[in-house]
Order: sequence, then C-alpha cells, then structure tokens
Amino acid sequence: MRRRELAELTLESLQRREERWAIVDLVGKGRHIRTVPAPNWVKETLDVWLTAAAIESGPLFRFVCRAGKPWGEGISEKTVWHVVKKTVASMNIPHLAPHDLRRSCARLCHDAGGELEQIQFLLGHVSVQTTERYIGCRQCLRVAVNDKLGIEPG
Repeated sequence: MRRRELAELTLESLQRREERWAIVDLVGKGRHIRTVPAPNWVKETLDVWLTAAAIESGPLFRFVCRAGKPWGEGISEKTVWHVVKKTVASMNIPHLAPHDLRRSCARLCHDAGGELEQIQFLLGHVSVQTTERYIGCRQCLRVAVNDKLGIEPG
C-alpha cells in the first residue's frame, strides 16, 4: 500500500471477500479504486493491535499518547514515513524508504510465482509497464513463455 492509503485505512474497509480478508474499496493514486487481499498473518497482527487499542470502528492506526492510550482520529502519511524510517534505523538498514517496501512486495510476489497482472492489481498500477519496472521484469527470448503451449505439432 502507499503511505496515504495506509494512513487513511479504516476498520470498515477490512472485509471478508471470496473466503478471505481483503481491504475493499481502497482509493488509490488517481482516485482509482481497488481491493487488496490481506494475508491471514496480516489480519491476525491487526487483530492484536485492534484489541490492544480497543478500536471498534474508524481509522485503523492512531497516535499513541505517552500514557500508552490511542489518541486522535488517525495518522498522517508523514507519520507512516517516520515509523518506517525509525523501524529500519533500529534494524541497521540504511537508506530504506517506505516506497522501497512496495517494490520489495512486488518483487517477492513475482519471485513466489505471482502473475504480473495480479501484482499490477495488488499495487494499483494503471500501466503494466510500471509494475514491470518495480519487479525488474525483462522479456526472455531464449526460453520464451509461448514455447510449450501444448498445441505444437508432432
């Protein structure tokens, strides 16, 4: 997800679809609307946060005051940036920005056998060329995808 999308995420947007959890009607860049599947481990992690923060509706993420209580009506995309930067600094990972996580997600999905079109949907890219740039995808002519379709003669 993009920083703004994460910052604006609400509990109501997390719903069951096709027997799995998904973030539905996510308004992305260019006001494009998409649905993002959420792995079970993500939902389980969110459930722990929601229970600890006693969040029953509205924004998923909120500031936590010094007393350890959730405060306010959500966070900003700048807050997401600061949280990521602070976390990666504590892990001694230099020069990692939040947007790098989107590219990493795309690459991991591709390396796990994800279809380019599905990764495009996941990221909310209008152009498949943008997705190809994210994953470093290049056409392979030596072993082409249409070499063994099962319709070859003889």
